[in-house]
This record gives sequence, structure tokens and C-alpha cells, in this order.
Amino acid sequence: MMDLMDLIPDPRHTWPAPRAADGFPIDGDTAIEAGPGTEGVARWFRAAIGGATGLPFPEAAGGDNRIALSISPDVARELGGEGYRLTVDDHTVQVDGGSAAGVFWAAQTFRQMLGPDAYRVAPIDPGRAWSVPTGVIEDAPRFGWRGMMLDVARHFMPKDGVLRYLDLLAAHKLNVLHFHLTDDQGWRVEIKSRPGLTGIGAWRPRTKWGHRASDLWDEKPHGGYYTQDDIREIVAYAAERHITVVPEIEIPGHSQAAIAAYPELGNRDVIDTSSLTVWDTWGVNENLLAPTDNTLRFYEEVFEEVLGLFPSPFIHIGGDECPKGQWKESAVAQARIQELGLSGEDELQYWFVRHFDRWLAARGRRLIGWDEILEGGPADGTGSRAGALEPGAAVSSWRGYAGGIAAARAGHDVVMCPEQQVYLDHRQAAGPGEPMPIGYVRTLEDVYRFEPVPPELTEAEAAHVLGAQANVWTEVMQDRSRVDYQVFPRLAAFAEVAWSALPAPAERDFADFEQRMAEHYRRLDALGVEYRPPGGPLPWQRRPAPDGNDAGLGRPIEGPPPNV
Repeated sequence: MMDLMDLIPDPRHTWPAPRAADGFPIDGDTAIEAGPGTEGVARWFRAAIGGATGLPFPEAAGGDNRIALSISPDVARELGGEGYRLTVDDHTVQVDGGSAAGVFWAAQTFRQMLGPDAYRVAPIDPGRAWSVPTGVIEDAPRFGWRGMMLDVARHFMPKDGVLRYLDLLAAHKLNVLHFHLTDDQGWRVEIKSRPGLTGIGAWRPRTKWGHRASDLWDEKPHGGYYTQDDIREIVAYAAERHITVVPEIEIPGHSQAAIAAYPELGNRDVIDTSSLTVWDTWGVNENLLAPTDNTLRFYEEVFEEVLGLFPSPFIHIGGDECPKGQWKESAVAQARIQELGLSGEDELQYWFVRHFDRWLAARGRRLIGWDEILEGGPADGTGSRAGALEPGAAVSSWRGYAGGIAAARAGHDVVMCPEQQVYLDHRQAAGPGEPMPIGYVRTLEDVYRFEPVPPELTEAEAAHVLGAQANVWTEVMQDRSRVDYQVFPRLAAFAEVAWSALPAPAERDFADFEQRMAEHYRRLDALGVEYRPPGGPLPWQRRPAPDGNDAGLGRPIEGPPPNV
């Protein structure tokens, strides 16, 4: 039977039973009593834990040998909506959550308490006796935004893989999937009014193999996209697990796939946009959207359909890595700058972002973008010719902490995801055996010592830090195995940082976390996660350059890869 101290993320408070006990037995008569508002959690419980144990968990109304699920106003007041109190004695399991989400996170904790085999999809020992340790757990998250960004533009992940990752996020009490759906290398969401975006933009003829410095290519065409029904299914599946899906549609840079499908979106007076194809390599692309009324109307139509698919209050518009060379040369862009009375190309990008900021706000949504969305605007949030961003606009701070600090001081909410700490495409060790090794070395311990709130912020400014996010860019992750290897086990460390009330980074007990990870690796094994083992990559996980040369696969590439 698992010890209460083996949980990940580490809960706020645990109280073991005051006397030795065999635990609460789970058997064919153990029933679920689902209070009002918890019916969805009971449904998940029967499907997931019932599937692993082979037990039916019938409905109950009082009595012993039951698991009682309840939404508690007292817990909501004391611990917040995502908080919970889980009490296990010899006869009952009482789950009190501040909301249905709190009850669901308690159910995730209960699953851990059952042991690693509770993560399987079918029982491996139908006659097994199940039990959970007795005691009390009181828990709540530190942050309301505990996210992972998944890039499906660089390498497409089929729908079943996305659903699987939603289950993995839920198992780690993460509650946001930032869904990076468009980029130079592919457009992944069906837009019915613009069929060329997927008919052309979802496919590229070949793909750079490895880092952008590599001279190797995968000559197979690559692509794919999600139909609108696929998206509805993904969003509904996430909602059942209390996960919000935040879509990202990139503008005005990282847009070559869209321009390849609709050449009028590009700067046609500078380059022959009709000759562009979906980009087949990595890096920062010079082809950006033309700042025309046609482009604005086009993307308004796109966002109209996106809003119909994603109920998320936040819509991500990218806004990063936007080189201005074409705008400098474009008579159309320069005329737009003169017409609006802007100071130059940087303020033109800010105007572009500001247009969709107002557009989304008018429809009850909040714009969020990478920290470049503040560039070209006023430092104090007022006085720009393009106008200040709406108060609800938020920033994903990826270029270190500086963008997040500036945003918080300007009164904007922030999600901290600095590349130096939580970019999971970066290599996990310095050795040459890491598959396609790029970026900085970021070990499991490095991620565990990540602190989302910069010490420079005042208490009022720190309140703008919504939470944190780990980013999974897939330039060098060509399949599910590679994604698993880069994401795990580091996502477990990130999940504890985002959920648990940890001390300052230097004071964190990494040895204790490693000890708890010994049990967690067994959970990941049961889930079929192809994580990086603590001792380094297994022979089949190594991927050096085939000829041993310096082609960008066998040698670590120092410094950061492109962001998005």
C-alpha cells in the first residue's frame, strides 16, 4: 500500500491515521455517492479507476464502504475552488472539494494512493485486493494557470495523441493546454470559410531532420489537421478533466503556411507570395502578414470560427519573432504607417495586435500573446497612437522574466514560461547521447527549482502572475516517443512547482522529490510513457548523427532554438 508521502505534486498538508490501520479496502461493493455537481467526476472515476480495477463502483446513498463526493462551501472558502479535503478512514472515503474541479483533483490524488496499477486501462489481476491508506489530505494549488503548451504545427500530433496528453496533464493536476495550432510549417485547424488553410497549409513536402543547422532531410510529406468536430471532441474531453484549451493562431509572423494557401495575405509588393510553400525548415521566417484591411478581415473570419470552437476566455495570437524587413520595403506597409501616424514598423505590429485585442474584448474574450506584443506600445500603457492594450490582455513571458515583469508592472496578467527554465525541447543532459540535442541543458532538478514569481515584483504586481507553463516545441520531436522523452519526467517536476507551496528554489528538497519520483516512474510505466530514465537515454532512445559527423544531431547545439 502506498505511503501518503509518495504523492506528486506534494500536497499542502497530510495527516496519517492516528493508529496503524490496514487502510480502506476497495472491493466490488464499494459504491460512489455523487453529490450535486460531482456527477462528471463520478463518471470519470468509474471509467478510469473502474477500468483499472475491474470494479463497478455502483451508486450509493449513505452507509459504509462508500466514496462520497461533495462540493463544500467551507472548502471553497478555506482552500479555493480547486482545493479539496480527502478523508479516508476504515469505512468511508469523504471527498470535499471547493468545486467540481477540486473534487476531480482529489480523485487524481486517490488514484495515486491506489498504486501504479490504477493507471492501467484494464485489470492485470482480477482477483486483487485493493486498498488506500487512511488519513487526511488537505490540498490546493498555488497557481490558477498550470499549463503545458503543445506545438502541433511543427510536427502534427494525431487526435488520439492529444487526448492522451490531456489525460497526462490531468494526472499531474495541470489545467491548461495551450494549443499551438498554426505556424510557418503547418496550419492544423479546419476553418470552413477558408478551406485552403488546411487544403494547402496543412501539408509540407519535406521536413528538416533535427536542428536547423542539420544538413539532413526527411523527404516524406508531412502534415495533418483537426476537423472542427475533432476540436469539439478535444475541448469536451478536456472540460471533463477540468482543463481549459487555449488555442493559438499566430499573427502577424510565423504565418507562411497561411500565406502559401492565400498569397494575398503576404507582402506581394516585396516578394512573389504565390511562389511560397509551407515552410520545411526551422528558424525565424521573414514572411509576415501584410497590414491590410483584407488581412484583418480574413483573420477576423478565422477568429470567428475559432471562438465558436473554443470557449476559453483567453485566445492566444502569438505575436512573437516578427522581423520587419518586408514591412520596411513594402510601399503598402509604409503607406499604412503614414495613414495611421505611427512611429514605424514596431508600432505597426503593436497596432496589428491592438486591433485583435479590441476585437476579442468586444466579444467577451481576452487576448494573450508572447511578450513581444508589448513592443511598439507605450511603456505605461497610455499615449500610443495605436492605443493601449485592453486591461484584460495578458502576456506569455518566454524571453526570460523581463517581459513578464514589464507586463505585471503595466497592470497586465502574466503566464511565466521562460525558455531558460521550462522549454522542454531543450536537452536534459550535456552528453552527446541525447536525441537531437539542442538548447540549454535543463535537468529535472533545474525544472524543479524554477520559480514563476520574480522577486523584483511587489505583492500587488506579483498578483498579476496567473501561473506558469512548460512549453513543448516539436521541431525535433517527430513522433510520440520523442515528445514523451522530452516532456517526462520533467513535466512532473514542473507540475509540483505550479501546484505546491514550495519554498524558495535554493531551499527545495530535491532529494525528497527524487525519492517520490521512484514511485511516480512506475505510474508513468503503467501509462505507457516513454520518459527519459534517470540514468540517461536507453539505447533505442539515442539518436546521434548516422555518420557521426557534426550535422546538428550528434553534437549539442549551444544556445536556444527559435521560439515558435
